[in-house]
Amino acid sequence: MAQQDVRYYLNGLLLETRGKTLRAVATDGHRLALAEIELGTKVQKEAQVIVPRKGVLELNRLLETEGELNITIGANHIRVEKADLKLTSKLIDGRFPEYQRVIPKSPGSILKADRDALRDALQRTAILSNEKYRGVRLELSANSVTMQANNPEQEEAVETLEVEYSGPTIEIGFNVNYLLDALAAIEGNQVEIGLTDSNSSCLIGAPGDTRTKYVVMPMRL
Repeated sequence: MAQQDVRYYLNGLLLETRGKTLRAVATDGHRLALAEIELGTKVQKEAQVIVPRKGVLELNRLLETEGELNITIGANHIRVEKADLKLTSKLIDGRFPEYQRVIPKSPGSILKADRDALRDALQRTAILSNEKYRGVRLELSANSVTMQANNPEQEEAVETLEVEYSGPTIEIGFNVNYLLDALAAIEGNQVEIGLTDSNSSCLIGAPGDTRTKYVVMPMRL
């Protein structure tokens, strides 16, 4: 989610119900996260609402313990009930962006790697990145990815990691914090990154998981 963005509709989380699916989407304009779950019963009415940041944080606290939830979505409010607890939040009055348009449909090049190994390598490389922009350049070639970062003090870090990749050579830059956030949220030991070219967003997820997706826009370095 964005924080204090003038595009107020980004300062919250989209909740979308359709059939037996509940989907959550958030974006700050530079990256996007999507996750969906299958509900036990079909929803009574399709809805698309934006829950403000503070409401989402309170809802997360409510979800720290197990149990059944009953969610009621109204025109201006959302109510979540769990046992003897009840949370009511106002909704953001706005239109969420057409998020489906920014999710890469079928990236032509797929990189597969050990999640922890890739995360550790990015963290080490990021130590010498520009503190303001946090840019890291990735160069993908046959079964390897080379990560490179530098800063105004002319310091440079370079690390090469063995991965599963057989696509064309691609050089692309990212804000390393965005990549690390996505990797931290992925469950499982493996990660899959789909790329199209050096100017297009990448799609990050766990192999075989179509219900959770992370999209990160590239940056010029």
